[in-house]
Amino acid sequence: MHKRFEKGQVIAIMESYLSEETSLKEAMKSLEVKRSRFFKLLSNYRNHPDEFDVKYARGKATRGISEDANKAILEELEKDKKLIDNKDMPIKYYNYSAIKDNLEKKGFTVSVPTVINRAKNNDYYIAKPKGKAHDREVITNFPGELLQHDSSHHLWSPYIEDKLYLITTIDDYSRLLLYAELVEKENVWNHILALKSVFLNYGCPLRYYPDQHAIFRYVKDRDKNRPHNVYSQFTDDVDPQWKQVLKDCGVGITYALSPQAKGKVERPYRWLQDRIVRIAAKEEIKTLEGLREVLKETVDDYNTKKVHSTTKEIPIFRFEKAIRENRSLFKPFKLEKENQIMDDIFCLRAQRIVDSYRKISLEGVELKVPNGITRQSVDLKMVPDMEKELVKIRFWQGNAFLGEALEKMENMPRVQF
Repeated sequence: MHKRFEKGQVIAIMESYLSEETSLKEAMKSLEVKRSRFFKLLSNYRNHPDEFDVKYARGKATRGISEDANKAILEELEKDKKLIDNKDMPIKYYNYSAIKDNLEKKGFTVSVPTVINRAKNNDYYIAKPKGKAHDREVITNFPGELLQHDSSHHLWSPYIEDKLYLITTIDDYSRLLLYAELVEKENVWNHILALKSVFLNYGCPLRYYPDQHAIFRYVKDRDKNRPHNVYSQFTDDVDPQWKQVLKDCGVGITYALSPQAKGKVERPYRWLQDRIVRIAAKEEIKTLEGLREVLKETVDDYNTKKVHSTTKEIPIFRFEKAIRENRSLFKPFKLEKENQIMDDIFCLRAQRIVDSYRKISLEGVELKVPNGITRQSVDLKMVPDMEKELVKIRFWQGNAFLGEALEKMENMPRVQF
């Protein structure tokens, strides 16, 4: 009110009402207030006419923060600066939202604009260039309609010498991270484990959306040095191991033609990367197990606490709401054949011809095939036990399960587990 009226104008309206020249409705309309507010003003005027005023005086500053909070902001900014100055770290800019989140964990409640203001005033500010908008976008209407899958290779902690791979799977509709794991090596087996986790916990989606990495797609000429290449095979004529798992589960696949086309998974990557690297540096994380704990907490924050900038919803709430409304395209994972187990689906595969002695040769190792029909092909389903350094091999001919065998992993060096 003090911005709309002078003191004399308010008094004139009050006097007009008291002399019954103006009705209550007209007086309220003139002052743009409701009934309770009007009578509170009227009471103040009638009881203390000489002291009455419409000026608004604050009892204390409302936009200030404590000296401790201000000091904590500068400390966090200085830690970020050290990460940016380290050329080995995948950090190029300050993350003011991450600083705000870290301060909240320490008991300081500040806004992002406050952090940015302190950054600008203390030379901790780097303007980000405007990104180029891409013209290819995937739009989905149901959970499980499309899952985006990718990996990212970075130095996740300055206290761990080697770079690590982060493998993730995100639901395109809800932006829920269904899988996230840090591994030392990117190989087909780690990507198959990601499929296994998603399928057993959520079900089989309609389609996957990876890039064109050789693990996911065979491309003629590019993959000419791979073992399964022959001149007569063209792009997509060969199904890589990862793709064979999808086919067994009835899941389709669409490939991203550019990095920009995978923006919905790249943006969460950047979000995770910014926070994990910063936390690892500030807490001096020195082990893979410690990094995995940080990843688990960060993914939980992303899935259950953060409102997504595009959907304007928290991912887990958007996902679960669609499930409750029976709008999911996930289908339950189930085994189709008699004697089939999960190791027959989530595995590496090979095919060999059984010789007249009911044996096959795999990586130079002779294996006996129990009950195998000679001179016919046999399907091998191979699952590694990393702790025991053994490989379990299950033999199938058609729909018939023949048996299984164990072999030392060191005897099969070319099989990429």
